[in-house]
Amino acid sequence: MAKNKKNGRQQDAALQFSRVNLILAAAALVTISLGYFLLANGSINAAPLLLVLGYVVLIPLAIIL
Repeated sequence: MAKNKKNGRQQDAALQFSRVNLILAAAALVTISLGYFLLANGSINAAPLLLVLGYVVLIPLAIIL
């Protein structure tokens, strides 16, 4: 793990996940689950849109923010 020097001390660099990250990750999980549910029921319009929204937009936002 990378070490950062701050005030002469070494500290481990760690990811800091906030409430926003958890909300976005939960929204991604719900969106992806709903997308697969609709896909199993034969939806050819809404399911792919929800899956792309979950995988391409919400998961990266949950990681980045």
